[in-house]
Amino acid sequence: MKVVVDTSPLVQTRAGTARHVRGLLGALHDRPGLELELVSFGGPGRMSSVLRDALWYPLGLRRRSRGAGVLHCTTFRGPTHARAPVVLTVHDLAILRAPQAFPAWHRLYGKAGLRRVLRSADAIVSVSDFTRRELEDLVEVPPDRVSVIPNGVDAVFTRCGPASDGDYVLAVATLEPRKNLARVVEAAALAEVELRVVGARGWGGVEVPGWVGEVPDAELARLYRGARCVLYPSLYEGFGLPVLEAMACGTPAVTSRGTAMEEVAGGAAVLVDSLDVASIADGIRQAERRRDELVPLGVARAGEFTWTRAADAVEALWRELA
Repeated sequence: MKVVVDTSPLVQTRAGTARHVRGLLGALHDRPGLELELVSFGGPGRMSSVLRDALWYPLGLRRRSRGAGVLHCTTFRGPTHARAPVVLTVHDLAILRAPQAFPAWHRLYGKAGLRRVLRSADAIVSVSDFTRRELEDLVEVPPDRVSVIPNGVDAVFTRCGPASDGDYVLAVATLEPRKNLARVVEAAALAEVELRVVGARGWGGVEVPGWVGEVPDAELARLYRGARCVLYPSLYEGFGLPVLEAMACGTPAVTSRGTAMEEVAGGAAVLVDSLDVASIADGIRQAERRRDELVPLGVARAGEFTWTRAADAVEALWRELA
């Protein structure tokens, strides 16, 4: 079976969407009976982003799907019609839930084309049950067209390995509004701990002290292992990979209550009110007090999320459609 897979996120970001693409493709590589044709368009710049949305997804991908058993778009961008059944992966619907947190072009796409693309897909992969519910609430996608297939954890993120020096808490996030970094900074100051922030420069004029930029995954794993805890009280996520990565590295995670991250954490993280600085600061203290309890719970929980398991479910969906 030939499957055309759009890998454009790999030229746009190193964050969660790119991790999803790399992890899934790695687990699908060389599977018997599968022929994967990997396609993408453009680079990381703004003009490439505009051209992808205006031309590549609606027209280019449709042409590239000729002769395929399935076309899999690894984000919610794709054609409304194609020469093969279309699968979309939906990581989150923040663009619909909080459009003001995004640049103008993304807001325009979310308003003009997103619902039509989602409703026309033959099948949708949702990375969490939270995102599945968002698809029903915000887009009215029929439940029988949505498969919940969670992400996995990359092999580099384990308890075994070196840890960074220092006495600090860690936040892993692109510098953009919904990551809630202003409150993270205040909470770290209130708890009287050093804060280090890893992630790409994003949008919205977000600047934070302690930002070290993007780092290679091996260095990120070192930072996870050396941290007193990892802060991820984002305002909105469809999954929240840093929560799993932190737990896999044997570090307690502090994340938002009532979100996809609570679902992913599965009782193995400290949950806080993401809008309350005092609650986040108290979460840091709780993570310290409960470390001996949380570390084994977190390692066990993270071990349930593998790219092989995700790939098995995606392959089964492809074969059903083809």
